[in-house]
Amino acid sequence: MSTPVIVWFRSDLRIHDNTALAAAARQGPVVAVFLRCLSHWRRHGHGANKLDFWGRGVAALRDSLDGLGIPLLHRDIDYFARAPATLLEIARETGARALHFNHEYPLDEQRRDRDVIAAFQEAGLAATGHHDAVAFAPGELLTGKGDYYGVFTPFAKAWHRQLTPERIALRNTPAPQAPLPVAADPLPALPQLDDTPIDGRLWPAGEGPAADRLGRFLRYRGRHYQRQRDFPAIRGTSELSPYLALGMISPRQCLQAVLAENDGTLAEGDAGLTAWVNELVWREFYRHVAVGFPRVCRHRAFQRHTEALAWRDDEADFRAWCEGRTGYPIVDAAIRQLVATGWMHNRLRMVTAMFLSKHLLIDWRRGEDFFLRHLVDGEFCANNGGWQWAASTGTDAAPYFRIFNPTTQSTRFDPDGTFLAEWLPELAGLPAKARHAPSIDLLGGVDYPAPIVDHRAARVRALEAFKALTAG
Repeated sequence: MSTPVIVWFRSDLRIHDNTALAAAARQGPVVAVFLRCLSHWRRHGHGANKLDFWGRGVAALRDSLDGLGIPLLHRDIDYFARAPATLLEIARETGARALHFNHEYPLDEQRRDRDVIAAFQEAGLAATGHHDAVAFAPGELLTGKGDYYGVFTPFAKAWHRQLTPERIALRNTPAPQAPLPVAADPLPALPQLDDTPIDGRLWPAGEGPAADRLGRFLRYRGRHYQRQRDFPAIRGTSELSPYLALGMISPRQCLQAVLAENDGTLAEGDAGLTAWVNELVWREFYRHVAVGFPRVCRHRAFQRHTEALAWRDDEADFRAWCEGRTGYPIVDAAIRQLVATGWMHNRLRMVTAMFLSKHLLIDWRRGEDFFLRHLVDGEFCANNGGWQWAASTGTDAAPYFRIFNPTTQSTRFDPDGTFLAEWLPELAGLPAKARHAPSIDLLGGVDYPAPIVDHRAARVRALEAFKALTAG
């Protein structure tokens, strides 16, 4: 029998179109490994929703691997520092001479992977990382000066210009292999955490549900995406972000599906489909940013001069935002959607993030942490990039003087107050148009707070705070 090869699964929980798995299967029989690092992931801010989804995704992966005859070994290691020794121990136990994995791009994950490669090399074993979640490895797309892109639009243009069919070609799924003398490990349950995960039926885990969502999106909503994506009462988005975050579906699978629907093109053709492709490119852009500008992985602002901004330390205002009690219905409804479902509509992520960072002038990092603690699709690069955009501290930052009026956003993107009525039932009895900014006389005895800040005054305060900065 050939010497086995280890595939270390992390946020790539699928057997189809998996670069590391395909490469390993070409070398010999495969042994799969998953290292659960709960303490480290919790330190990174991941909450019960993401951890539960991760665990259920591993269980779905195990079932898929069983169909290929690939045993899945499961180890709890708490912290990344234990990964090299644990993987070497598994290599000794199984007789494996090589390890394959797919890269992750936040700074701690990069360091962990370098340590694993070094440990394997020192032991005389091979360890190979693959760029699986991106079409271009970080460093392949650079500006004319040889720098990483810090602005999305030129990055996207370069991405489309240099894309070749080979970069998004699907990887082969391994054929079933003969049984190995290695027994799969039972998967431990998620231990009791401080927070309780949402109902798992909201987000069924695995490749099957991911593929189903992609198919339904392209069949029914993809061509309407550009027109409908900003309206939270309409199911107009793909809802694939949790599956992309943990690799239950790959960007290549999504792009190939678009090619099939859009006459073989990604940059032209149907406006809805090309707009959705743009969102996939945003995800890749933020991964490049994490590598090219590692300070964003250290709780630092991308725009260095904004680190001098005088944030307010107001616990009462922050608590009101976290509890959906700001008195701005669109903000409160969005926060309640997040807490109840582990997900928030993307338009509302911008609205709520800008409200915290601009209206309340509270440090964006506090909101970033809150989102990550609740999001089932919590993923550092996209979450950090989105928050820094809203706070005008990041790449492609909204100019500091762009401050969304929450009420205007509400009337524009939820004109009939349908979304507000769903998540703020205390306002459902009001006339539809009155839900966006209910007056005291209309509220009567309804338990809903007055606005905690005046929009005009908050805008002036934010503008003054940003003007006080000296750009570096």
